[in-house]
Amino acid sequence: MHLLILGGTVFLGRHVIAAALSRGHTVTMLNRGRHGRDLFPEVERLIGDRDADMSALRGREFDAVIDCSGFTPAQIERSLAALDTGAPHVVFVSSISAYGRFIPGKVYDESTALATGDEGYGALKARSEEALARALPDRHTLVRPGLIVGPHDPTGRFTYWPDRVARGGEVLAPGRPERPIQFIDVRDLADFCVALAESRAVGAFNAIGHRLPMRELLDACAAASPDSDARFSWIPDETLLALDVAPWTGLPLWLPESDPEYGGMLLADCSRAFAAGLTTRPMTATITDTLAWSRAPREADWDGAKLVATITPQREAECLAAFRGGVGAGIGTGAGVKPA
Repeated sequence: MHLLILGGTVFLGRHVIAAALSRGHTVTMLNRGRHGRDLFPEVERLIGDRDADMSALRGREFDAVIDCSGFTPAQIERSLAALDTGAPHVVFVSSISAYGRFIPGKVYDESTALATGDEGYGALKARSEEALARALPDRHTLVRPGLIVGPHDPTGRFTYWPDRVARGGEVLAPGRPERPIQFIDVRDLADFCVALAESRAVGAFNAIGHRLPMRELLDACAAASPDSDARFSWIPDETLLALDVAPWTGLPLWLPESDPEYGGMLLADCSRAFAAGLTTRPMTATITDTLAWSRAPREADWDGAKLVATITPQREAECLAAFRGGVGAGIGTGAGVKPA
């Protein structure tokens, strides 16, 4: 197939291109050309801006499009309009944030109501999905990942845990040990997107890995760093909120389970994606590869603008000390929950 990849070469886009090439496809990429100029010399590069000029697509024909960078309905519409020879099948990488609410303790699937309005990341992803469905009702696939992790992650949200456990000492572990979490290795997501383009599957898919306890992730991080003396101190949700620790960013993969809007965000049913061919590699491979990448030198055009402000070592020590001193629920105002 001749695939058009809309997106950069920073994180998901670069892995989608690698997956497509490994499966024997011809690839054309379109992005703003700001990163990864030395990557994939065998790939045709087009320069375009989803918010401005997309004329590079005029007169071009492709078998399928994988859209890794659309965030607004206007960007979707502008891209489709630029494909003046007729838009082929489009695989759009949306997000579970497109859903309107994550009820505590409730598993949700692709039939869950979408966010309303046209402000904020989740609502705009939902409106983008609708714009694509209107334009190509029988030629689109919606991929809704949760937290995407692995090598080249510009946010540092998952990378925090392998790095922190490798550093050793007393580690602040959020919530209860058996609290369920979900994430997907970027390489598994990339393979799935290419497979969906190949099959031209229609519909929505929660592309998220299996649920597992937070304890299992931290134990796997410890196993990946056998020289570490890390030991885990589990602090309840209420105490972390009282200490104004920021959910999702301050301590990645932590969301208070009782939060009325986001408490159930890590409870997605992804059985439909697995039935459609999604496969996930062992968690140990994701951790080991992420840790190795984290320790390697950064590329010359690395941009740290998307790095989240995770808890600092000093702040972590203060929280652990406060917990030992008896800080509990009802102290402080707590941090608001609004994951990106």
